[in-house]
Amino acid sequence: MNELPAVAAQHATTIGPGRLILVVGPSGAGKDTLLGLAKVACADDRDIVFARRLITRQASVSEDNEEVSADTFQRAAAAGDYVMHWDAHGHRYALSRTIDDDIRAGHTVIANVSRTVIAAARRNYANAIVVSVTAPPDVLAARLAARGRASDGGLAQRLGRTVDESAATPDFTIINSGTAEYHARQLVRIIKGERWDG
Repeated sequence: MNELPAVAAQHATTIGPGRLILVVGPSGAGKDTLLGLAKVACADDRDIVFARRLITRQASVSEDNEEVSADTFQRAAAAGDYVMHWDAHGHRYALSRTIDDDIRAGHTVIANVSRTVIAAARRNYANAIVVSVTAPPDVLAARLAARGRASDGGLAQRLGRTVDESAATPDFTIINSGTAEYHARQLVRIIKGERWDG
């Protein structure tokens, strides 16, 4: 399935001075697991904000998302309430425009997004950083099979989905095939702007 992104255009200047960290990667890469562990590790830092996605499906226990109906989503998108939104796996996803307030206040905002919104986000934000979380194909397949979320479509369809990544080259890549704790520490170092050697 193609993902159809939309990022609200900024007409004056790019949004800053805070950072927008976009966490991307294929289904089954473990993005939500690493984000959950990183959120706990950064809980005492008020300058770090983990954005909640709005989605038109029921959120799983491993996700920090807000479920909305398709009608509510459409109305909010039409009203310009979302700074970016996209379609994937038969569902719709978005980030609230409130993240711009955090970025303007100098905070670091971390969000799990589609790779299709990266190019536009880089144009609109002064400090957009892309972190790709991935894993070997056999690991992705095993994780998706264990997840068993039928509403997202078939396993073969999800593994075979491609996204044009010509404008989505990551700044950092985490190969999430070891322990979640180890890779979450890598993500925390990126979030905090600490040295990271991959």
